[in-house]
Amino acid sequence: MIGPVLTTPRLTLAPVTVTDLDEVAALWGDEAFTRPIAGRGPLTGEEVWFRLLRDLGHWAALGRGNWSIRLTATGDYVGGVGVLDYRRECLPVLDAPELGWGVAPRYQGQGLAREAVDAALDWCDRVLRAPRTVCMIDPLNAPSLKLAERVGYRHREPGRYQDKTVLLLERAAAPSVAAH
Repeated sequence: MIGPVLTTPRLTLAPVTVTDLDEVAALWGDEAFTRPIAGRGPLTGEEVWFRLLRDLGHWAALGRGNWSIRLTATGDYVGGVGVLDYRRECLPVLDAPELGWGVAPRYQGQGLAREAVDAALDWCDRVLRAPRTVCMIDPLNAPSLKLAERVGYRHREPGRYQDKTVLLLERAAAPSVAAH
């Protein structure tokens, strides 16, 4: 394993591996999942493979990346959360580590995304020690916007990504971390 495993009361977050491919493909093949996040229909098998390789490369090159979220009790795949640097061609430029998350529709509304995001942010604050993180959310993705605000993200400004308007948000590191 190339990165840390994080645990919460209900979840195990482990760095993405090649063995996650089928579950990642099923998630990104579900339009109910992709539409609010990517603003489009399902990803092709090729796109999912490149996405997985990008996730693996994050851990190898940067020591951070996406974790697969699983229910600890059953091992069921829930989704993903990560601390990323996609070098997006976004205006304005994302100038801090980017937090991203997504939970399969059948697991939404159970507080699992919040639990996973809290764990990722705690790791980010303790280990990465970045003064702040950013996230980019489609303006129509109300659940993600609500979660972002709950965990401390504040609106920075609207932006443009792939010819679409997006909302850019930022979160300062936890005060105890920022003081170090």
